[in-house]
Amino acid sequence: MSTAAAIARPKPEPILLRSDADGVATLTLNRPGARNALSRPLIDALQDELDAIGDDRSVKVVVLAGNGPGFCAGHDLKEVRANPRRQDHAELFTACSRMMLSITRLPKPVIARVHGIATAAGCQLAATCDLAVASTEARFATPGVNIGLFCSTPMVALSRAVGRKQAMEMLLTGDMFPAEHALAIGLVNRVVAPDKLDEEVYGLANQIAGKSPLTLAIGKEAFYRQVEMGLEAAYAYTSEVAADNMMARDAEEGIDAFIEKREPEWRGE
Repeated sequence: MSTAAAIARPKPEPILLRSDADGVATLTLNRPGARNALSRPLIDALQDELDAIGDDRSVKVVVLAGNGPGFCAGHDLKEVRANPRRQDHAELFTACSRMMLSITRLPKPVIARVHGIATAAGCQLAATCDLAVASTEARFATPGVNIGLFCSTPMVALSRAVGRKQAMEMLLTGDMFPAEHALAIGLVNRVVAPDKLDEEVYGLANQIAGKSPLTLAIGKEAFYRQVEMGLEAAYAYTSEVAADNMMARDAEEGIDAFIEKREPEWRGE
């Protein structure tokens, strides 16, 4: 190939896009031809961005979206079959689980913007996010059972987002469920018309971004820790969290602003 031809060849688009505005970072899965299937490179790219955002004080909220006709179709089955060793499978699922845990442990709220399909690990991704807003055209499924591969890792997030009976129905049947069903069982927070999806997602994101980032971080961590505890332990733990929170400058500022009937000035400390 000539030098001129090499120079003329366009660079492939990144498989993950990031844009920041007004304290909201949008991470967009960018494999539209594969319905944004979670290839190992895409999982690694998500992990890198989540790690970077964790230390980025300019980011208050994260929106997770997908380009093309669907949100995310789960794992890339062609990639899975091309790497058939058990070690390959274990490394893939371990990396994906680490990425999902990073969403939960990120000290900033994460909102899923769901359109089209969210299936298998894509459904897991939506269930893992702290909040989810879906288009009326969105569809959800954990269809692994249909191809002899039970959705074991998606089950972890799904069973923590919805009731057991609803989770088991999705896992055992592999059926595709509409957005309204996802709303009814608590898998998503809101369902809106496709042309209102961005308005709803970013309206919610901007509302949350206006809160104290320290308070959001404290609350998110405490929420996920206490839900795994027994009742008495949860009250003991959250009592300590609340006492520590009261000592923060933003808590003092927020209370004073409320009493003085003015807008608080958050410093994240």
